[in-house]
Amino acid sequence: MDKYEKVTKIGEGSFGKAILVKSKVEGKQYVIKEIGISRMSGKERQESRKEVAVLANMSHPNIVKYKESFEEGGCLYIVMDYCEGGDLFKRINAQKGVLFPEDQILDWFVQICLALKHVHDRKILHRDIKSQNIFLAQDGTIQLGDFGIARVLNSTVELARTCIGTPYYLSPEICENKPYNNKSDIWALGCVLYEMCTLKHAFEAGNMKNLVVKIIRGSYPPVSVHYSHDLRSLVAQLFKRSPKDRPSVNAILEKPFLSRRIPRFLSPQVRNLRWKLVSRTVLILSHND
Repeated sequence: MDKYEKVTKIGEGSFGKAILVKSKVEGKQYVIKEIGISRMSGKERQESRKEVAVLANMSHPNIVKYKESFEEGGCLYIVMDYCEGGDLFKRINAQKGVLFPEDQILDWFVQICLALKHVHDRKILHRDIKSQNIFLAQDGTIQLGDFGIARVLNSTVELARTCIGTPYYLSPEICENKPYNNKSDIWALGCVLYEMCTLKHAFEAGNMKNLVVKIIRGSYPPVSVHYSHDLRSLVAQLFKRSPKDRPSVNAILEKPFLSRRIPRFLSPQVRNLRWKLVSRTVLILSHND
C-alpha cells in the first residue's frame, strides 16, 4: 500500500472495503478493493488468485480497468480505475422520480450489454450485476465493475452476502437453489434495465421470504407505456421464469432497436475494421455480378 495515499473509504460490503486512493507516483486516483483472505484455506486463496488473473485480462472500454493486485497483511488488494461519475444506482436516485428519456436508457443498456458480451464470450460469468456495480466515467461512458470479485469470496461469505447484501437481483433459479448460469446474469441485467425505466427495483418486499415468492412468481409492476413496445417487451423477455427462455446477451444485441446504436460505442479501430469488412463484401458481391 506504500505506493498509494488513502483519500477516503467509499464503500463497505461483507466482502471488505472499497477505498479511494491517490497514486504517489502518478497523482491519479484509483479504487482499491480490500478483501480479507486470512481465514481462507490454501485452496480458496489459490482460487482467488486465479480469479484476479482473469480480471487482469479483461480489457474492454465498458469494463472498469484493472491496474494491479497485491497481498499484504492478510488482505488481497485489487487496484481498479476510479469512475468519477459515480454509480448508476446513485444516478437513478438523483432523478427524484423524473423518468429518464428512452434514448438515454438504451444508450446505457447497450454499453452494459457490450461489457457483458465480452465476459460471456469468454465463458465467464459476472455473478454480481446490479446498478451499484455499473459506473459512469467522466465522459459519460458506462463501465461494468466488480467483475469477478464475487468469485474471489469463499462460498460461506458469498452465501451470507446474497442473503444480507442486495437480494433484489436474485433470479428464480438461485431462489430455488439451482446453479448459477449465464442466464442468471441476464435476469440481473433485466433488473437493472427495469430500474432505469422505473427508478425502482422490480422485486421488493418487507422480508426475504416474500421477496423470494415475488421473484419465483415473476410478479412486478409494469413499465410505463411512456416507453416503446420494444423496450417493454425486452424487459418481459429478460424476466422469463425459465433460464432457457431468456435471450443470450448476443441475441439481445442483435435486436434492431439496439443493434443500430452499437457503432457509436465501438472504438474507431473496430469501426474502421467493420467498414473494411463491409467494403470487401460489397466488392466481392459486385465482382461476382
